[in-house]
Amino acid sequence: MQYSEPCDIVVFGGTGDLALRKLLPALYYLHRDRHLHPDSRILALARARHDDNGYRRLAQRHLGQYLPPGDFEQATWDTFAARLDYMTLDASQRVEFPRLAKVLATRPDRIRVFYLATFPELFAATAQHLASVGLADKQARIVLEKPLGQSLETANQINDGIGAVFDESRVFRIDHYLGKETVQNLLALRFGNALFEPLWRNAHIDHVQISVLETVGVENRGAYYDNAGAMRDMVQNHLLQLLCLVAMEAPVHFEPEAVRNEKLKILDALRPITGLDVQDRTVRGQYSRGVRAGEKLPAYYFEKNVDHDSNTETFVALKVEVDNWRWGGVPFYLRTGKSLAQRKSEIVIQFKPVPYRLFGQGSDAPEHNRLVIRLQPDESIRLSLMAKSPGRGMSLQDVDLDLNFAEAFNKRRWDAYERLLLDVISGDATLFMRRDEIEAAWRWVDPIIQGWDDCYRSPKRYAAGSWGPVAADSLLDRLGHRWLDQR
Repeated sequence: MQYSEPCDIVVFGGTGDLALRKLLPALYYLHRDRHLHPDSRILALARARHDDNGYRRLAQRHLGQYLPPGDFEQATWDTFAARLDYMTLDASQRVEFPRLAKVLATRPDRIRVFYLATFPELFAATAQHLASVGLADKQARIVLEKPLGQSLETANQINDGIGAVFDESRVFRIDHYLGKETVQNLLALRFGNALFEPLWRNAHIDHVQISVLETVGVENRGAYYDNAGAMRDMVQNHLLQLLCLVAMEAPVHFEPEAVRNEKLKILDALRPITGLDVQDRTVRGQYSRGVRAGEKLPAYYFEKNVDHDSNTETFVALKVEVDNWRWGGVPFYLRTGKSLAQRKSEIVIQFKPVPYRLFGQGSDAPEHNRLVIRLQPDESIRLSLMAKSPGRGMSLQDVDLDLNFAEAFNKRRWDAYERLLLDVISGDATLFMRRDEIEAAWRWVDPIIQGWDDCYRSPKRYAAGSWGPVAADSLLDRLGHRWLDQR
């Protein structure tokens, strides 16, 4: 048992999907496992009119829906609900914040975590309203969800507004992928083992694939997604952050600024994709109607709150290059999409083949080694080696050394939000994005979006339930590569 410091956790957007599906379950587990101090409070804020008991009933219903069977316990819920309160508040209205200040003033000398699970357009105004009633003091921390803006210009506007109230050390820009156990194990794999470091470079690695694929469509997020698209929603944050962790140099110390300095170097080293390169090195797609396992799936333009003439991309594939000594000449292939054949997030490190094929030129075995780091749905690390097949002769086949985290560690795996919320309370920003990282990512992404607009090309259609546009396969074919799931 290790309690965090006593704190007030204030969730703006407390009736929204993120709060009910992710934040409340994470806080429930932290409470159950005795990581939240007994004196800590949780206050949810939203415009919806509930009293405390009404909101607790809403929260209980969603916990029962989203927690794994058996994890919801009435006795635990009763003690959790005792620290959970609700206040009706419109974050856009400064006049409503004195009421919040009055509630929080009963315990003035504690850490306050303001979690903004709202539209980014409200971030700066909310921070300024908090300051106007004295709630942005040195004990206060603010958590910002992605995407931070729609471009470098709008991201800077938000960051300027936040920065006028909160200094950088108290701003936590969250990317929940960085809180995943396997993502952190990527760092342990690289920097905690002497085996991989000599091989982790262009002399031995052929290419890298980073995929974040979803089987669901936009569901109830059509109004948001149609103004964002896959590039802003996933590539600018999740995929580029994963690329940074794969490609970064070892930090001098495992502490926030050292880690984030190394990530920033990778973002600055990304080769720009501009002009005609946008057509050659990127693929954007949009799902049309399709079928998966006998179920009919709708086209994107028939989803709720989506413009029927929308050109918003629901799929992106990119060929990315990192211009430095370690990675020069190694392509990084990124892809993400919705309504695809399979849900998975994984990183594939494809090593180069042996320089001479000793064991039979006619063998079908590729004689390649491959490291596959699966982030979801089942967290694992799998190393593919070549071994002799039993019997006469030297026929080779792939054999996997497989580390499955559920089997290797006999304990429940933490959800990313559990870890990240505790990091905010303790003030540890290692797994959060710094402002200059956000700016570097937008500087690289903006020209690609502009290039799509300039060429006036609609996204390539792909059937819902498929693996995405055929053009995404062709992106790899040019260098003789294939997506791992297309082999």
